[in-house]
Amino acid sequence: QVQLVETGGGLVQPGGSLRLSCAASGFTFSSYAMSWYRQAPGKERELVATIASTGGTTNYADSVKGRFTISRVNAKNTVYLQMNSLKPDDTAVYYCNALRRELFTTRNYWGQGTQVTVSS
Repeated sequence: QVQLVETGGGLVQPGGSLRLSCAASGFTFSSYAMSWYRQAPGKERELVATIASTGGTTNYADSVKGRFTISRVNAKNTVYLQMNSLKPDDTAVYYCNALRRELFTTRNYWGQGTQVTVSS
């Protein structure tokens, strides 16, 4: 069955760094665009970063540009989110997403999330 398992969350001080990982299984990872979303308490889930299936194209939310980097290793079925210069506003549950748009359907998978807390 399809699984997306996020790891790497935790508590970090402002200005610190974390690296999130998302290990995928149960589908053809290299055929899917991968994204990281986040959801803070009382707020809607928002898109943080996306990387194309081949890794050639990336996009970021304005709020994280220059601080976060998304990458993937298709041979390991894993996508990463390197987060630097973290701010308290980055506190949220971070979710991994896999998306593939086909002619007549869209395949969309989610992980269970990992908590990131930025606090002194």
